[in-house]
This record gives sequence, structure tokens and C-alpha cells, in this order.
Amino acid sequence: MIYTVTLNPSIDYVVEVEDLKLGGLNRMSRDLKLPGGKGINVSRVLNRLGAENTAIGFLGGFTGRHIEDLLRKEAVRTDFVHVEGDTRINIKLKHGQETEINGQGPEIRPEEEEALMRKLSALRQNDVVVLSGSIPSSLDADFYQRIIGVCTETGADFIIDTTGEPLKQALANRPLLIKPNHHELADLFGVTLESKEQIIAYGRKLLQEGPRHVLISMAGDGAFFITGEEVYYANVPSGQVRNSVGAGDSMVAGFVGTLALGGDALEAFRTGVASGSATAFSDDLATRERIDQLRPQVEISRWF
Repeated sequence: MIYTVTLNPSIDYVVEVEDLKLGGLNRMSRDLKLPGGKGINVSRVLNRLGAENTAIGFLGGFTGRHIEDLLRKEAVRTDFVHVEGDTRINIKLKHGQETEINGQGPEIRPEEEEALMRKLSALRQNDVVVLSGSIPSSLDADFYQRIIGVCTETGADFIIDTTGEPLKQALANRPLLIKPNHHELADLFGVTLESKEQIIAYGRKLLQEGPRHVLISMAGDGAFFITGEEVYYANVPSGQVRNSVGAGDSMVAGFVGTLALGGDALEAFRTGVASGSATAFSDDLATRERIDQLRPQVEISRWF
């Protein structure tokens, strides 16, 4: 089983305004209400790929119920801890460019925190846990490390897709995959990366810190996949970028979903790139049909 963990989900309220007037009355030309949160994004794409998974984390209030209703309509399996506070609403305001206004989210009480840990204690060997996104301020900064400890005890694998100290702390525990973009890779090492050769060098350095696979996305410039002594490069399909939200999560879903369905690491890399591109070219997350259309356009070559 694949479990996705979203500690601070949201309703993503996407609003389009043709001519934004600050301080004046504006009317929407279009709006969307989508279940948000990086782990939830991974679950939705996994579901579309046919990879069995369960979305867990914290949900609360009328907003949390709405997210569960939306996921139920997509037949996404859920097992969230229900908290007292309301799940947040994040506003994605599109007006030629995109402005994001993110809510803070509910405070997680100690008993709610422990309820999630009890759910995770049922993990088994060969399960995969996808840890995605930031840690709410009401939880300890090492909360991911607690979950990783459970993975280690039970023999479950984990993937972590976050930034900063929580990512650094996780590396020695040998995550199955980490997926920084080239900017996040530079931030990890406090450097500026100006060439693909530099990106590869620091990607290899990152692999030495413990992860079994490193996938580095570079937006329109493609992606690198580093495993063992080998480095592979993939182009990205051509298309019009419509959506900046969820492409990285879709890449993670394409990778882990392909492995779960019996594919090898390079096929997982190809599907991950196709899935990320399919989301970037869509208003919402990638569909199976769009991923299948784009997969043949992803060409993988061995760099080293």
C-alpha cells in the first residue's frame, strides 16, 4: 500500500480575474475549488494511474468535509484524523500572473497528533509512505522524523518531498526518492547552480547523503535522475503551461505509482516526467489519458 501524508491540507480556490483592480470591485471570469495539499495531489494522480493508495493526515471543519467529499467522488481512499479546527483555504488568484494567498491552517492538538501516529503504527514491510509539504507550526519541527522512525521500525519505505531542515534530517534514513528542483538543490548546499554539470555534481553529492534515488526537475529544461553511479536525462514534452500547482507532486506520483505497478526505475522516471508535464499543461492535475499521450514524447538518455 502507498500512503500519502498531508499534514496541512487545503481547499485551493482558484480565481481568474481578467483585469484586477486593487481597492475596487472585481468580478471573476472563472473559478475552481480543488482539494489541495501536496500529499493529496499525489494521491489523486496515483488513483488516476491505477495505483492503490490511501491519503492520510489532518482534516477539520466544513472545509475538511468538503475535501473528503471531493476525494470520495474521485474514489480516492482516505483515512484522515479529524481535528477541531477548520482546514485552511488557499487562494490562487490568476490575473495575467498568479498571486497566492495561503491560509495558516488549524492548530493540531496533542491527542490529534497521537491519533495520526497510531494509524501509522499499522504500516507493514514494503508499504511506501509519501511525506509531502510543510509541517504545521503547531507540530514539532521533527514530526517527519517521528514518522520516518515508524517506517524504519516497520520496514516501510518512504519518499520525502519537502524543503529545509526536515529534508536534511531525513537523508540519512535512506528515503526511496527525493525530488528537489534545481533551485531547491542549490538551496540545500547554499550554492548557485549555473550549468547542468553543476546540477549533476551536486545531485551526486546529495545521493551520497543517503537517498536511493534523486530526481531533479528543471522545469522546461528537463530532469535528471541519479541512481547509483548512473545519471539519466529526460526532456519534457512540448505544450502550453497553464498550471504551476501540483506538477512536482504529479512527478512523484508517476514515479512511485509505476514502481508499485511493477515498472522499473527508468520507466518510473519516464512516467514521472510525463505526469508532471501533463499537470503543467492542465487546469487541474494530470489525467491518465493525458499522461499516456505525453509518455512517448519523453526521451531518456544516459548522461554518464
